[in-house]
Amino acid sequence: MIEARWNGTLIASSDDTVIVEGNHYFPADAVDPALLRPSSTTTVCPWKGTAHYHHLHVDGADNRDAAWYYPDPKAKAESIRGRIAFWKGVKVG
Repeated sequence: MIEARWNGTLIASSDDTVIVEGNHYFPADAVDPALLRPSSTTTVCPWKGTAHYHHLHVDGADNRDAAWYYPDPKAKAESIRGRIAFWKGVKVG
């Protein structure tokens, strides 16, 4: 079971992650939606497409843009459609 934790709180847990460029992409339904807050941030990857972000909100603390996903990935990145990855201090393992 792969887990994602921030500040000791379990954010996501799944046996079905996809690893791309060293990042575990969790199925969206494996992520606790109560911990996600909308973000207007986007970035562009030449081969994956446009990433959109969420802030994490745990016990009153915010981790801005710590989760990202590709709502409409390019063909080569289709395996991460409907999945969310983490960074910025989120421990995954």
